[in-house]
Amino acid sequence: MNPALETLARIAEVEFSQIVVDSAVIGEKLRLFLSDSSIIDVWVSRVLEGRFGFHWERRHLDGTFYRYDNFPDTAWKGVETYPRHFHNGTQERVEAAPFPSDVTEGFREFLRFVEEKIKAS
Repeated sequence: MNPALETLARIAEVEFSQIVVDSAVIGEKLRLFLSDSSIIDVWVSRVLEGRFGFHWERRHLDGTFYRYDNFPDTAWKGVETYPRHFHNGTQERVEAAPFPSDVTEGFREFLRFVEEKIKAS
């Protein structure tokens, strides 16, 4: 069973409190507000087991965004981890997913990636 958004919010707020300022469930997604004024939107399917998307929006800061999802977009069929894939900075720069396929562990690793990027900037 996919984790509840509230469970993921708790993980973000407790384990990543250095970068997560606040969170809110908005409809069917979780929004995380980060210390650098960027946001992460988290979507986890209530119907399809294991279907998810994590989107870190930074375009207002430096023109980039990062998204880890497993939407089976045939444009990325050549990616080694298809349907899991990672948009690394832009919509077109798509790579094999560097994060675990398990929704909760993939979420934690995605947040670790975000934390490192924020610390480095």
